[in-house]
Amino acid sequence: MSKNCENGACPAGGFKTTCGGQALIEGIMMRGPKKQAAVVRRPDGELEIKEQELHPLRERCPIWGWPLVRGVVTFLDSMINGVKMLMWSAEFYPEEGEQSEEPSKFEQWLEKKLGSAKFTSLLITIAVILGIGLSIVLFFLLPTLLGAAVKLFTDSMLVRNVAESVLKIIIFLAYLAICSRTKDIHRVFQYHGAEHKTIFCYEQGLPLTVDNVRTQPRHHPRCGTSFLFVVIIVSILISTVVFSIWPVHNALLRFAAHLVMLPLIVGISYEFNRWCGRSDNALTRVLVAPGLWMQNFTTYEPDDGMIEVAIRALELVLPEEKGSDEW
Repeated sequence: MSKNCENGACPAGGFKTTCGGQALIEGIMMRGPKKQAAVVRRPDGELEIKEQELHPLRERCPIWGWPLVRGVVTFLDSMINGVKMLMWSAEFYPEEGEQSEEPSKFEQWLEKKLGSAKFTSLLITIAVILGIGLSIVLFFLLPTLLGAAVKLFTDSMLVRNVAESVLKIIIFLAYLAICSRTKDIHRVFQYHGAEHKTIFCYEQGLPLTVDNVRTQPRHHPRCGTSFLFVVIIVSILISTVVFSIWPVHNALLRFAAHLVMLPLIVGISYEFNRWCGRSDNALTRVLVAPGLWMQNFTTYEPDDGMIEVAIRALELVLPEEKGSDEW
């Protein structure tokens, strides 16, 4: 393995693919230029596969492909699609005692009124809203409220901004650390590692075999963990500039301002990751280094069975025309 590859760059003769994925419960979802495939290992050891044709967002509405706008749309689309696939993978691994439980009367009433498809869509919508809401509370509302304690010592807006920035990073790191110590999440993070290793193997032009994939690094520069870290950093930079020009001490007003800036923050973060993904130089390696380090919390070494799942998922989405998925 070359040193460059270990730093997140492709070696000479390699390339960067637009294919990417997401870890599921005992499985992996991969997305290619035209297809998406989710592969889950069932309790009996066999593989369950779900394939789907993809259509670029800009085909549905041209404005969705504009810079900054595409970042917000892609983020929401990834959230919704990710929740769908997680719910699908969870069906094969119900919690202990879950199969014997009857749906509540409220659940039965909702399914009867809405129908099975609409009921599932409602659950997905609620899950996405709760997921986004939790992120906003943890990484925006909580630091803002805790940062208000600075007023007990000083009225300096600079100190207030620095305090909130440090709190955001601490909360983010604590969140990742706690998640990584959960047994079930640890297995999901092993599949996450398998996804990264498989993508690296493919980008180097090596045959997709367990032996070849096993030797690849598990830290990948184009990862959701890196994106979330960039979102935190961009939010710190933008809020520092905004609140330096427009000093706001009221915690609720500051939180409202964060919410208004959030689409811009996500859009800029997406464009930054997109630029780093396309580029490979000393500057981009320095810029992506913190995100790669964060993956120590969200990726772990997979076993051979997990690698087999990742290989199968990637093979299903690779384009027929060689090179059409090149970044």
